[in-house]
Amino acid sequence: MKTHPFDKAIKLVAQDDGTWLGHTSAAYGNMVGPFGGVTAAQALNAVLVHPQLLGEPISLTVNFAAAVANGPFSVQARAARTNRSTQHWIVEMIQAGQTVLTATVVTAVRRETWSLDEESMPACPLPEHVSLPKTPNPIEFVKRYEMRPIMGGMPEVWDASGHSSLSQLWVRDEPPRPLDFAALSAIADIFFPRVFIRRSTLVPVGTVSMTVYFHANGQQLKDTGSGYLLGQARAQAFRNGFFDQTSQLWNEAGSLLVTTHQVVYYKE
Repeated sequence: MKTHPFDKAIKLVAQDDGTWLGHTSAAYGNMVGPFGGVTAAQALNAVLVHPQLLGEPISLTVNFAAAVANGPFSVQARAARTNRSTQHWIVEMIQAGQTVLTATVVTAVRRETWSLDEESMPACPLPEHVSLPKTPNPIEFVKRYEMRPIMGGMPEVWDASGHSSLSQLWVRDEPPRPLDFAALSAIADIFFPRVFIRRSTLVPVGTVSMTVYFHANGQQLKDTGSGYLLGQARAQAFRNGFFDQTSQLWNEAGSLLVTTHQVVYYKE
């Protein structure tokens, strides 16, 4: 069976000193350097493949300390504390002897409890009723996803006419791939920068910090399979060179799988 490009991208090789060796993927290249979502997935994977892992991820916070260069990197993942049902991880990604990313991951042994999705999936047309973009996006990582924008897609004309930062779209891996925690963490960063959408103006941007909260367990991801996810994202404030972004991802059955929040640098 042919290996999926995403699995190639997040592959880590164990080293004798307890670290993991990885490499950026040209298939997930962004305008400059690699797609941040895949970098976050690589950091999470260092925990997912660790022999001391307890439970499943419930949160991931990634701090992009510096631009990740195309090429090899090493990842260190250390369980800072293990309790009866939770585990707290510290992750560091290093290139050329310098830290380029730090992350924390919390994993837990989930248990059955009363459950409710307070944030309901918005009413949207079914994915088969939403057209693909007429013009293919030239950015490499975008080609790795099937995205069907419902509203708030990438502006076709950069004329400062934007009026809202809200975006909704159906998305899944391209080619389709069964969903897991690593893939979900990457898709959580699939949304184009909110400042682009709100202003219809291109400016330099870069994610500084991103947190992903996993509401789904492994069985829910397995049930989702390779189906579409409905994504929604919006900003809440743009000020002094930084803006935030909050987003949600539901599966086609309407279950809220993940919520995210990130802060992004922008320059006039």
